[in-house]
Formats: sequence, C-alpha cells, structure tokens
Amino acid sequence: MDIRKLQRTIVDALEDVKAHHIVVFNTEALSPLFERIVVASGTSNRQTKALAASVREAVKSAGLEVRVEGEDNGEWIIVDCGAAVCHIMQPTIRDYYRLEEIWGVKPVRLKLGGETKLPKASEPAAPAKPARKPATRAAAPAAAKKAPARKAPAKPAAKTGVARKAGAKKAGAVQKVVVHSPRAPKTAKPAAKPAAKKTPTRR
Repeated sequence: MDIRKLQRTIVDALEDVKAHHIVVFNTEALSPLFERIVVASGTSNRQTKALAASVREAVKSAGLEVRVEGEDNGEWIIVDCGAAVCHIMQPTIRDYYRLEEIWGVKPVRLKLGGETKLPKASEPAAPAKPARKPATRAAAPAAAKKAPARKAPAKPAAKTGVARKAGAKKAGAVQKVVVHSPRAPKTAKPAAKPAAKKTPTRR
C-alpha cells in the first residue's frame, strides 16, 4: 500500500473514535525501519484502547499485518503498521516523553475534520483541476454601475445695468468714456421761390 494511503487510513481510524491532537511526521531520513510516525491522544484508558482497536481493524482490512503493544494499561499504546507506527498516548504521558521533539523534524501537512490533502485509502487520487481561463472584458457583468456624469456648473445670472455700474465703481474700474464726434452742420435747403403773381390782364 502507498504510504500516503496508509497514513490516511490510520488518521481516519483515529478520527472515528475522536482522537485529540493528531500529528504525522515524515521519518524517512531519520530511520530505515518506518516512514511515518503518527501521534494522537486519548483522554482515558478506555479511549486509548478504543483508538488502538480502530486503527488495528482499519489497517487489517486493508490487507496489512499489525502488531499492538501496551494495550494492557492503556497509557501508551503503540500500533505498528509496518511503514507507519502509531503512538496513542494519554496527555500526561505525551507531555512527559515529547515524541514531537524526537521525530518532528519534518511534519506532514494535514487538515483534519474531513478536509485534508491526503488521499482516502479506498479512493484513487483526484485528478488535477484544469487552470481557469482569465476572464475577458466581454464577460464583465452587465449590471456594472456607470459613474454619474458630472453636471456643468450653472452660469451666474446676468447682472443688470445698475448692478454693473455699482460693481465697476466699487472695484475701482475705469469707465470707458465714448466721445462722440460732432455731427456736421446741416446745410440749409434753399428757400422755395415765391410763386409769381399773375398780373391781371386788361380788357
């Protein structure tokens, strides 16, 4: 069995019985005897024994041989699964021996509670998802709000003639004086000649 599937089988069996503080360490560079160390805690002798039994049954059902040590007292139970060794300890024993300081050089990234990067023992590894294509401009949502158009500032009302004069005097503006050129004198029209008196003709 692949080592990743084996450690997943052990972790799943521990989670089924509510184990606490499950950690996995890669020990390939530290020991030629096993590749993984799994450490978990149980709050009582009864729970540690139940955890060991759950791991033993899960690994046996996968077709591997299992050896169990320390099941009599239940304070520290070792489940030897071949390439992986599971240590199930009560909190006081775990704090005293501190196996994490001995084997914890290279921890395995692991998320518990159903969200984990390790493959299930009964399932093949999931294929990689294709990369998403970058969204085009045409795919932009049609409901995007347009920026409100800026309104042009209102023009000030035209000043009246009186207001203009008052403003010009107040600001000290020089009024423009328009000098009108004198008009040329009108030439007198010649007086009409008086009509000639008709002399009465003598008869």
